Amino acid sequence: MISNDKQMDLFDGRYVPPKNANDVQIAGNHYKTKAIQPWDYIVGNNLGYLEGNIVKYVSRWKDKGGVDDLKKAQHYLTKLIETQEK
Repeated sequence: MISNDKQMDLFDGRYVPPKNANDVQIAGNHYKTKAIQPWDYIVGNNLGYLEGNIVKYVSRWKDKGGVDDLKKAQHYLTKLIETQEK
């Protein structure tokens, strides 16, 4: 493996995609340390876009964006509530 975001074929140098998307994280490692990757939780529970982003930002706030990620989650939650109160 050349880097955490590119896997190269050792024989001819061509890019070989990982067999499992969970094996590679592009730009950081804030999800790889989780017992359950947020996208697996999101897909496994059939969450929509707004709900998925809430899970994503709440899951990573301590390891990546700090309070800004909590504010992003809050913003998505506000929108989700708006869509349900119509």
